[in-house]
Amino acid sequence: MTGNTPYSEGTSVSERIDLAALPHDFLWGTATSAYQIEGAVAEDGRAPSIWDTFSHTPGKIAGDDNGDVACDHYRRRREDIALMRRLGLNAYRLSVAWPRVVPGGTGPVNPKGLAFYDELVDDLLAAGITPSVTLYHWDLPQALQDRGGWPERDTALAFADYASAVAARLGDRVTLWTTLNEPSCSAWIGHYEGTMAPGWTDLTAAVRASCHLLLGHGLATEAVRAAAPGARIGIVNNLSTVHPATDRPEDVAAAHRHDGHVNRWWLDPVHGRGFPADMTETYGVELPLKPGDLETIAAPLDWLGLNYYFPAHITDDPDGPAPYARSVRRAGVPRTGMDWEIDPSGIETLLLRLTEEYGARTLYVTENGSAFPDVLRPDGTVDDPERGDYLEAHLAACASAARRGAPLAGYFAWSLLDNFEWAYGYDKRFGLVHVDYATQRRTIKNSGHRYAEIVRAHGRLRSDAA
Repeated sequence: MTGNTPYSEGTSVSERIDLAALPHDFLWGTATSAYQIEGAVAEDGRAPSIWDTFSHTPGKIAGDDNGDVACDHYRRRREDIALMRRLGLNAYRLSVAWPRVVPGGTGPVNPKGLAFYDELVDDLLAAGITPSVTLYHWDLPQALQDRGGWPERDTALAFADYASAVAARLGDRVTLWTTLNEPSCSAWIGHYEGTMAPGWTDLTAAVRASCHLLLGHGLATEAVRAAAPGARIGIVNNLSTVHPATDRPEDVAAAHRHDGHVNRWWLDPVHGRGFPADMTETYGVELPLKPGDLETIAAPLDWLGLNYYFPAHITDDPDGPAPYARSVRRAGVPRTGMDWEIDPSGIETLLLRLTEEYGARTLYVTENGSAFPDVLRPDGTVDDPERGDYLEAHLAACASAARRGAPLAGYFAWSLLDNFEWAYGYDKRFGLVHVDYATQRRTIKNSGHRYAEIVRAHGRLRSDAA
């Protein structure tokens, strides 16, 4: 199935997706993050995060949008859980807002902030939905940023303390934990490219941040296991398949550097291989590591999370910034509303790479989705066939990977709701559910109904097998 394969009503879901390849206890979920949906940024003791600061800086966000209200999930969580039930989901990936729980970054826990997540977990479980909790989805407390942020080692130590507090409160009911979501975005886009919070353009700071993010991951892994002995802990990386734009040796070498930048730099250390030597040389920055740090970073994982959106086609760029490799736009291939190339085969390739090269024992697709310019029609529906085709094509590729041996245990579509899409503001819509931001009215899109059909079809297979 390819990215532009049209949906055919004359075929069954099981003909389009090899659902029998997926385990009977497969997790069917959606994913969100706190700053993108919660709103209520100054209520019940929450303090500002770096994204509050960044989004209120003129010119940083399309339309000068911000997450002050977002989807108002802080007040509407039960409505959103009801939507999950209508979709037939059995899992939900959420993130906890560090500045809501520990407003100062360190120090006292905010009881009201932690109570929100305590009640959210209870509501999910009452609805038969497994909560998967991400501890960090980019919303560093501004108080810690004012002390230097992730380029400083103390931030990793503070993260472990915060993780311990959350796990101590939720760990009796939550077993599936993520330390970091997409640390490459925090380090590279936030500290080197400057288009995400905190908006820096400093390679040395970015490399230091990358090391301390992964150190924080290792320390938090230990802290969560101590507070919640039954926890199953992983880390989530956004990865891309990487292809040289031509067969020129320069482009092949550039593609290898790009793979090091977006993939190996984040995978090798947590698997006990240390930071890739070729990339350390490429960056030319001394790593701020102390004895024992690499062992801490390589704390054993229970699972790996893959966020996949698009492939990369790379050409050599010797005069550009490190890693001296540039993505090129290929003509004539299908693309999403983000102008991202659609290539479902990439998710299969990456799942197999994580299995074969890194020995993953359990894998989750923790994000996968597409933005398109949706329109709410007069009859109150949202017809989004492109998103539905994207979803089915990528799920077919996931099932193919499982059939070939990838230990895939769940899939979380990005996203449950249209939401604040970082620097793109509210212009880009990824949701299976349409949100009218003026009224906060939710409408399940046709892609959401197609996802529900897939979930039901897998359930019927389980029942038949039983």
